Amino acid sequence: MSKLERKGERENNNCPDNMMLCVKELYAGYYADLHILQGVNLQAERGKITTILGANGVGKSTLLKAIYGFLTPQGGEVIIDGQDIVGTPTHQLIDMGLAYIPQHTGIFKFMSVEENLMMGAYTFRKDKARIRRKIEENYERFPILREKRRQMAGELSGGQQRMVELGRTLMTDPKVVLVDEPTAGLAKLLSEEVYQMLVDLRDIEKKTIILVDQEIRHALKIADYVYVLELGRNKFDGPAEEFTDLEKAFWV
Repeated sequence: MSKLERKGERENNNCPDNMMLCVKELYAGYYADLHILQGVNLQAERGKITTILGANGVGKSTLLKAIYGFLTPQGGEVIIDGQDIVGTPTHQLIDMGLAYIPQHTGIFKFMSVEENLMMGAYTFRKDKARIRRKIEENYERFPILREKRRQMAGELSGGQQRMVELGRTLMTDPKVVLVDEPTAGLAKLLSEEVYQMLVDLRDIEKKTIILVDQEIRHALKIADYVYVLELGRNKFDGPAEEFTDLEKAFWV
């Protein structure tokens, strides 16, 4: 039996020290008696990109929402840095180092770029020095945002809007960033920019990223480890380089 034929290869382990986040036997859905996720297991290694793949409707986005507390799981555990966070209010998860970037751009289009970035500092809004420091870090990270800091965010290109959203998310200096289909609706060239942003966050800033994506080839190209879901359950998992044949068999 090949490595990719074993479901949830990591699922029976405890959460090892090199794993920033672990999901164990997670059950969740939008109705109490209807589970979209049916015992999902996942481990995200520190400073790596863990990618979740699968067909539409298998529970990929639902998994991110359950991790982040937008959905309360009916069973299972979500462990970050050794602590089970199931039931923790979302605003407290931000302080614990968890961040979430939804599929659809959530910027405030009629506010300036800098005002959008400042919204990411709401949990420490009274600390003016920290806010200024984090904004400057974003301008160093994304120089184009400094040039456009007074421009309305809605006037930016799709890639630049994603940059603003990512910068706003990074204001809290998260340990784990959950990213849901970051290039949905973007042109190919802009998509390349977004994927490079994620790679830089991993390689330069050592962020742990959990990525849900439908762009299979791009996702596999930047991923370190991959999980495939089917009907709310683990189907395959393994290092990204072992998924070439799986990609051809299931999506091309």
